[in-house]
Amino acid sequence: EPSIEDIKRCIRKGTRTMDFFPTYCGSAFKNKGVQLVLDAVVDYLPSPTEVDPQPLTDEEGEPTGKHALVSADETFKALAFKITDDRFGALTFVRIYSGTLKKGDTILNAATGKTERIGRMCEMQADDRNELSSAQAGDIIAIVGMKSNVQTGHTLCDPKDPIILEAMVFPEPVISISVKPKDKGSTEKMGIAIGKMVAEDPTFRVETDEDSGETILSGMGELHLDIKVDILKRTYGVELEVGQPQVAYRETITQEVEDSYTHKKQSGGSGQFGKIDYRIKPGEANTGFTFKSVVVGGNVPKEFFPAIEKGFKGMMDTGVLAGFPVLDVEVELYDGGFHAVDSSAVAFEIAAKGAFRQSIPKAGPQLIEPIMKVDVFTPDDHVGDVIGDLNRRRGMIKDQEAGATGVRVKADVPLSEMFGYIGSLRTMTSGRGQFSMEFSHYSPCPNAVSEKVIAEVKERNAAKK
Repeated sequence: EPSIEDIKRCIRKGTRTMDFFPTYCGSAFKNKGVQLVLDAVVDYLPSPTEVDPQPLTDEEGEPTGKHALVSADETFKALAFKITDDRFGALTFVRIYSGTLKKGDTILNAATGKTERIGRMCEMQADDRNELSSAQAGDIIAIVGMKSNVQTGHTLCDPKDPIILEAMVFPEPVISISVKPKDKGSTEKMGIAIGKMVAEDPTFRVETDEDSGETILSGMGELHLDIKVDILKRTYGVELEVGQPQVAYRETITQEVEDSYTHKKQSGGSGQFGKIDYRIKPGEANTGFTFKSVVVGGNVPKEFFPAIEKGFKGMMDTGVLAGFPVLDVEVELYDGGFHAVDSSAVAFEIAAKGAFRQSIPKAGPQLIEPIMKVDVFTPDDHVGDVIGDLNRRRGMIKDQEAGATGVRVKADVPLSEMFGYIGSLRTMTSGRGQFSMEFSHYSPCPNAVSEKVIAEVKERNAAKK
């Protein structure tokens, strides 16, 4: 019979190769099972020296061929992986990949290009802090009160050896709600609190609607935003009135258009002149905006290319159908004209903006909606009901997996159809069903949905006026 040590050694090996996934039951709320999980971290997860070292890139994102070796003798490299705010000030949690860090050292934030002198460093034990004078590769520490606008995923390194560790990828928010404080006095308090929360969570965004003055919170799902509203209430004492969730629709184009636009303005002194000939076409999925120039012969001087790109890119935030941001558009500049005196970067930027307004309506604009990857668990006797309900919600069933206690149904479903789904699922399955969902991709809206959304946006804008 194998010894406990042998079994643990084998589980550790399987966990390292991601063939095993040790699973524990417990309740953090009641502090049950937490000790077992911590013991399992020690027993089964790899130490920093056992994992494949992080590949490094330069400031342009190009691979350097080097790796962040876990060694105190290397130059300093670390990743800021969590920002949190407590009663003593902002804490930046940092994992040191290589090198050492001492109190008073100057480090570089590779993402912002700013340097900063390290003041206080601590080792965190829940709410307790042990002050440190130095830390080295493999340590996880908290730095108090960093000022160089450090955000989650930023690389901190030696100013003499600027590199970037593999960045964290954060999905775009897919759902929004409008909020306003219940009393006037809480407005400033809400602004400060939301500012801290945005710094802590990169998938949480906030913006102000210019027309209505409403504060719009955006996140990854209903539960995500419910928790944010709850934190504002419990931690910061801000009571909010919450508006209906809004889906983050986007717009794109379906046809290629070849067009020309001339911006010409004469008003005493030197005027403005910029002429561009361009093609606008649908881009690859998830590329956002791409710009390239194939101009030959100097009809548009190279120094104006960035201004033209800036003009087009600046217009991508507001589409022509319902004002949603535009995705996956490729602009190719192939010719144009300029004037030796009147042409300037500003003139070409204005020309690009006018070109966008002129050509996008001709390029078959289309509304696209966020599609969620939904994973539903249901007991065997309710599978038919669950699949029928997902079909009614315009879902596309991808897979079914039978398990010991029920069936997993995997489907792609539009986010707009998933509001309040947990209530329906519990009703259908006598409280035994559960589900999870995450953003998958954007997909074209059916005409009926598209018309309804555009009409609602127009109605809302009319009401604001």
